[in-house]
Amino acid sequence: MGDRIARHAALAGGIACGVMLLATGAFAADMSAEDARIARLEAAVASLQAQVQAQSGVARENLALKRQVDDLETQVAALKTTPATSATAPPPSSLAASLAGGVPHVATADGEFSLNLHSIVQLDTAAYFQDPPGPIATDLRRSGPALGFTSSNVDVSHARELKDGTNLRRARIGVDGNAFGDFQYKLVFDFGGSGVENAGQLYEGWAQYSGLDPLKLRIGVFAPLEGLADQDSPAAQPLLDRPASADIARGFAAGEARIAAEVFGAGDHWLASAAVTGRTVGVINTGSPTGAPQTYSDPLAFVGRLAATPLYGDDWRIHFGVHASWLDRPANISGPPAAFATPVAEVVAFSDQAELRVDGTKLINTGAIDAKHADEEGAEFAAQWRGLLVQSEYDRFHVQRTASGVTDPHFEGWYVEGSWVLTGQARRYNAQTAAFDAPPVSRGVGAGGFGVVELALRYADMNLDYHAGSPGSAPAADAIRGGDLETWSAGLNWYLNSVVRLALEGQHVNLQRLSPDAKTYQTPLGAQIGQSFNTVAVRSQLAF
Repeated sequence: MGDRIARHAALAGGIACGVMLLATGAFAADMSAEDARIARLEAAVASLQAQVQAQSGVARENLALKRQVDDLETQVAALKTTPATSATAPPPSSLAASLAGGVPHVATADGEFSLNLHSIVQLDTAAYFQDPPGPIATDLRRSGPALGFTSSNVDVSHARELKDGTNLRRARIGVDGNAFGDFQYKLVFDFGGSGVENAGQLYEGWAQYSGLDPLKLRIGVFAPLEGLADQDSPAAQPLLDRPASADIARGFAAGEARIAAEVFGAGDHWLASAAVTGRTVGVINTGSPTGAPQTYSDPLAFVGRLAATPLYGDDWRIHFGVHASWLDRPANISGPPAAFATPVAEVVAFSDQAELRVDGTKLINTGAIDAKHADEEGAEFAAQWRGLLVQSEYDRFHVQRTASGVTDPHFEGWYVEGSWVLTGQARRYNAQTAAFDAPPVSRGVGAGGFGVVELALRYADMNLDYHAGSPGSAPAADAIRGGDLETWSAGLNWYLNSVVRLALEGQHVNLQRLSPDAKTYQTPLGAQIGQSFNTVAVRSQLAF
């Protein structure tokens, strides 16, 4: 009996020794001794096995000891198959910084949190070549109005001599990144503008959840996905500004600085999105600047888009898409009907500058249209083969008026443009926006290369006339004389590297527009207040 107790004590001591060796191997501070720890554990297991074999005559008492030995063997095997952690590896909470692609980037080692610094600065310098302005009584070039036919918002002089000079078209700075893995964020401010720079306002500020792959949910202030020309970054546009039809379509219920919530999903060759939108931050929906009186109710609209590249190869693709917007409730800018003798409670207005914004004069403009609802539908097409890209969009707008006895107006616009990368690269197709980004610059100036050179051409037409009538005639009761703007553009882009771009662009602009109101516009009845002119512009761009 005493021998058995002694043998059991020896076995217990051996097991305790093995456990102590295992604990020592599992918690050693010096990670470089991993192999030595495993060897010690294996020796302990071998010793225990020998002792168990010596006690084979008392199997029942040794059964529990055998199980403990098996557990130790399992732990040793796990140690052998688990890679040792380097003593120099950073803990998950440490930060790593980089400048990949010229973008300042900071992230935690586990990728759960990150921050990227972004900026776009575009300085435009332009000259407008018009006929010399004559006496105001005979030179009938006019523009306006934004909200209604009043002498205070009709431009009877500036459109006669458009502004030569410079303009910071965009001056944006902001951050984006990840938070808690499945969440993303972005915050951007813009100090640029059309014709005159802004004092600075919120351009984007949103949070996004991406844990329902491939679906993503975004809410805040941003530009919902609306069309092919609606690229994520204006730094990628082949010409200085979007075509007028695409610009009006995106601003109808989507566009920049829009308060919205959107759900969207994308694969390698498809995209689908749906958004509910409200007002634009800093402006009422008719385009008045910050500081204008608040609306009595904000607009409510819905925006959707479907796009796909069903035909594609290694160096080519065909893109098709459709998009639509429904304005369920225009903004109320006039208040309760009882407060006004002839109220116009809810209105929409369509307008645009030329496709160069050094001068911000609104050349085409419907003025205020009383509206119960309004809608916009568009179709997209693009074809890319290597460095050659052709794309086009058509948009149609319709307004359901509240006034009785007049027909509902509709307007339409379209464009076709092409770009050719002369240095052989191809514009990158961005599946997350279903649009084409700028071509990649692998060897830029200063890195042993010349950069990337691209040629771009465009024809665009936007017609904001409805039952305009003939020259010299009074407008009908349902007439809208917003004007018909045609623009031919040619541009040459030089991407010196991934952050610097220089662009040269020329335009020929032809505007046809009959005077909406002879008294207000100070013109003869139905006079032609359009014009033709040419422009030359240079853009210096910094974007990262």
